[in-house]
Amino acid sequence: MFSFLFTYRVVPDGSILIGDSTFHYALYIGLLAIIIYIFIRYQTRSLTGARKLLREKEAAYDEIARQREELESKNRSITDSLIYASYIQAALLPSEAYFKKLLPDSFIFFKPKDIVSGDFYWIRETADKLYIVAADCTGHGVPGAFMSMIGVELLNKIIIDQKMEDPAMILSVMSKGIARTFSGVNEGPKSLKDGMDLGMCVIDRGSSGLLYAGAFFPLYILRDNKLIEIKGDRLSVGMTDSVEFTCSEFQLEKDDVIYMFSDGYTDQFGGPHDKKFMYRRFRHLLLAIHKFPFREQKSILSDSISSWRGEYEQVDDLMVIGFRPF
Repeated sequence: MFSFLFTYRVVPDGSILIGDSTFHYALYIGLLAIIIYIFIRYQTRSLTGARKLLREKEAAYDEIARQREELESKNRSITDSLIYASYIQAALLPSEAYFKKLLPDSFIFFKPKDIVSGDFYWIRETADKLYIVAADCTGHGVPGAFMSMIGVELLNKIIIDQKMEDPAMILSVMSKGIARTFSGVNEGPKSLKDGMDLGMCVIDRGSSGLLYAGAFFPLYILRDNKLIEIKGDRLSVGMTDSVEFTCSEFQLEKDDVIYMFSDGYTDQFGGPHDKKFMYRRFRHLLLAIHKFPFREQKSILSDSISSWRGEYEQVDDLMVIGFRPF
């Protein structure tokens, strides 16, 4: 059975002589050489494949790095544009210094979700009347910021230029103005249903009277450790050009504290069970802090919503305005 390695013969005395064979040795060496060649060839192919795969991975990594650099460059450009847009928006809104000039006991807690904001506030004084507006435009970020600019321009035109005083009439005229602004777009295949929720109060400092009109926005008045709510209409400004709002009258007292706000604060998710902050919790917070100095109130509102939000993302623009009218 080992004849491929050795040769043998039987001698007359019966013994077996085993001898070597040059041919068989050569065959053995040849087989060994073939095996070695096949092994080397296999290893070479494996190394070639590994090198090819490595080159492909390096090319893929280079492409990913290039795309990442391109995205980072675009993101920087977009962020820079948004920051510049926020300066323009801030220039259109009344500064907190101007707000405090008209209402020394006041604060503005204003925290956009995406650099620019769909929430905006507005204040003007004409003769003995003071107009304060808090508004929340459809969406946030760039679309909301564009809407806020339209809202500010309409307020300037209606109140300052046209000298309109009734807040319900002002909201109705604003609604018509926004609807007409988008009328050309709404005639096409892509209809826009953009508008804003808004609260406006007009304070007559001579008579201490307050007129309020709201589009989904309530107004909170804190008096004698009690919260008085003046509700707005369940209508949005700008959704139609033929809407009428209700004007509510209220007699203010010396130590009353008024709060105007968007729904971003109450709609923020967080807490131990990932729920919204909600209006009930917000009212309790205002009742607890309304006698504090207004700077402290702003700080507490900021800390409270940050603590509530925790690791959760800010879901909307945040705006709370508090002031003592007299």
